[in-house]
Parts: sequence; C-alpha cells; structure tokens
Amino acid sequence: MRVVRSLVAGALIAGAASVFAALGAGSANAVAVTPLPGGVQVDLSPADTRWVADNNFGRTLAGLPHPSAASFGEALDAAADLSSTYPTGRVTFTVFGPFNELNGTMLALQ
Repeated sequence: MRVVRSLVAGALIAGAASVFAALGAGSANAVAVTPLPGGVQVDLSPADTRWVADNNFGRTLAGLPHPSAASFGEALDAAADLSSTYPTGRVTFTVFGPFNELNGTMLALQ
C-alpha cells in the first residue's frame, strides 16, 4: 500500500473517471466512482487497470497543470503496473480536500 499525498482532484479526477468509464462501457467490470464525504473514491476494473499500465496513462495525467499531477501520475502508473501482473489485479484511489490541499490514498490490489 502506498499513501499518496496531494492527489489531483477536480477536473483531473472527473476527466480520468470519464475516460475510464468510457473504456469500461459495455463491460461487466466498469470503473466505479463513489462520492465520499469531502472526496471521491475511484475503483478501476482489472481491464481498466491493464489499460492504464499498457498505455502509461499516468504519464499523460502527470503533464496536467497542477502541482500534484506529477506525483499522482507516477503513483497511478506504478500501482497499475504492479496490479496488472495479476489476473484480477486492480487499482483503487481516494481523494479528499479542497483543490489546493488534496490528500488521499492509492492502492494496488491483487
């Protein structure tokens, strides 16, 4: 488990979730975006986790103009690379706080 501070939210999370949701459309294992008090939780399916790993999607997110984008993108790619080595591996992350003071967690699950 790797705790990632200052995760990107707002447009980044909405944009990433939209991309993941579009990728998972029509599959039984689509991305789940769950609102939480003060934040959001995003659960990638194994197929979406594999797609993130294969396409280095975190690197794309790392280029967004936000101070936390680089750390979020690197953590996403690392978690997806690890989880995608398992048939049912997936990534889940949470983001809490105001846009300029974000924090959260990212997990690579087997």
